[in-house]
Amino acid sequence: MPQIPKKILLVEDDLQLHTNIKEALIADGFEVEGAFDGIIAERLLNSNTYDCLLIDLNLPGKNGYEICADFRKTDALTPILILTAFDSLDDKVKGFEHGADDYLTKPFYIRELILRIHALLKRSVVQETQDEEYSLHGIHINHTRKRVTRNGQDIDLTRREYQVLLMLLKRNGDFVSKKELVEAIWGSATGMHTNTIEVYINFLRNKLDKPFQTDNIKTKIGYGYYIGA
Repeated sequence: MPQIPKKILLVEDDLQLHTNIKEALIADGFEVEGAFDGIIAERLLNSNTYDCLLIDLNLPGKNGYEICADFRKTDALTPILILTAFDSLDDKVKGFEHGADDYLTKPFYIRELILRIHALLKRSVVQETQDEEYSLHGIHINHTRKRVTRNGQDIDLTRREYQVLLMLLKRNGDFVSKKELVEAIWGSATGMHTNTIEVYINFLRNKLDKPFQTDNIKTKIGYGYYIGA
């Protein structure tokens, strides 16, 4: 039986770049639907399902940050890759905060884009057939239900935040290096910088430590991250 192609939504208002990306993705075996502005993209997202979203930030009608944030209100799992000319750390952090999973700065090689898409599609939280639960210092994950709590209070995490926290809890207090986190969550082919992990660690601290006046998500310089007393 032939494999059903993965469906990509491409939201890019530069006509030439849009065409180049679309042609390359189709040649690689993807099904691609395109939009040139944020309003059309939102309509497509409200009526269709996709395996991955490629979204430019500077769009007419509705910008990429807004599209990401609104989409994440109803879908926490479909990977989003941001395409943008903005390359500052603040812009990247803002993209992650609005729900993006990866970030590619223009200009880029189309081949790198395709590798990133394949990595995003492959790297997902491992599904188990029975309930898995992990707890440490009041932080609890029910992995089957994808539910995170701290001291019994529900904590809302993005997909990437969840994956980072799950790895830390699975180590039960032992160190997890930046390299391990990047390779396990994004894949070794993406070229993701390890300082991206620092951004997600800060997100987790803001959600799991600061509101509870604790300091359990720790950094051990030269080793990595761990959950400790």
